[in-house]
Amino acid sequence: MTVVPPDNAAIQRLRNDVALQLARYAHRMGLTQIAAAKRLGLPQPTLSKIINGRVSDLSLELLIRVAVRAGLPITLQTGVVPQEAGAFSSPTRSRSSRASRPTLGDAARQSLIQSESSRLTPSQRLEAFLEHSQLVCALHEAGRAAEAQRARQELRRP
Repeated sequence: MTVVPPDNAAIQRLRNDVALQLARYAHRMGLTQIAAAKRLGLPQPTLSKIINGRVSDLSLELLIRVAVRAGLPITLQTGVVPQEAGAFSSPTRSRSSRASRPTLGDAARQSLIQSESSRLTPSQRLEAFLEHSQLVCALHEAGRAAEAQRARQELRRP
C-alpha cells in the first residue's frame, strides 16, 4: 500500500473539488460537452476528464484557470490534515457596498475569525470547522438559487 504525502493528498482533494464545481457548472450550462469545452477554451476530452472526475493528471492551476474562464468564484481551503482541504463555489458578489452584505456571509466570516483568533483544541477546531462548513454550504445553496433565478431571467429575455 502506497502512502501519499499529506501535501499531495491535499492537492488531490482540491483538484477533485474544483473539478466537481466545474462539472456542476457545465451541467447547469445545459450544453453538450463539445459546446461547453469550446466556451471554456478546452479540448473536449479534457472537459470529459473534469466532468468524470479523472483529474489526477490535470494540474490544479489548469482547473483554476478554467474556473476563471467560467466566471465561477471558487474558494480554496487547506487545513492541518488533508481531509480539511476543499474547494467551495461561492456566490457571485454584487457590486453594491459592503454595508449591504447578507448576514449569513457575515456570520461565516465571524465564525472563521473567531476560530483563527484563539488557540483551539483539536475538537474545538473541528467544531469550528464544521460550523464554518455549514455556513459555507448555506451560502452555496443561496448562490445556486440566485444563479438559477438569473438563468431563468436570461431565458425570458428575447
